[in-house]
Amino acid sequence: MNKVWAGDITYIQTNLGWVYLAAVLDLKNKEVIGYEIGKNIDSDLSMSALGNAIATRGRHKGLIFHSDRGTQYSSKKYKAMLKKNGIVSSMSAPGCPYDNSCMESFFASLKKELIYRKKYATIDEVKTDVFRYIELFYNRKRLHSSLGYMSPVDYRLKNCS
Repeated sequence: MNKVWAGDITYIQTNLGWVYLAAVLDLKNKEVIGYEIGKNIDSDLSMSALGNAIATRGRHKGLIFHSDRGTQYSSKKYKAMLKKNGIVSSMSAPGCPYDNSCMESFFASLKKELIYRKKYATIDEVKTDVFRYIELFYNRKRLHSSLGYMSPVDYRLKNCS
């Protein structure tokens, strides 16, 4: 754990317009370790998700953070945050949509298993449902074949003790 993290942003529609979810995964156990939902798709959103991941997992020397080349991840503010926390930036190759497939896979699961099943009126409804999905289901109960049919949290606990 805590060797390579990945991040990305996805869109979620509400009756009031789009809201955005920035998430950070630990690639070793596929656990969502930080996320943020907001009305603006900007560096502050991605920085908040990364800050939540750091608050959850702490700082780790040599940690690699992989993302796409979006402005949210290539801004001076974001790069400064990575540097301040001793995190090495890794970005997708230009024009390569498969390079961050781990994040796309998480977002696809989230949308099929939660988002597409409901119409959201407000950002608060999105925040409540995404919290329940990530914290109560995805990280703790959802089984992954690549983890030996364990949940991300069970895999972490088994392999870190």
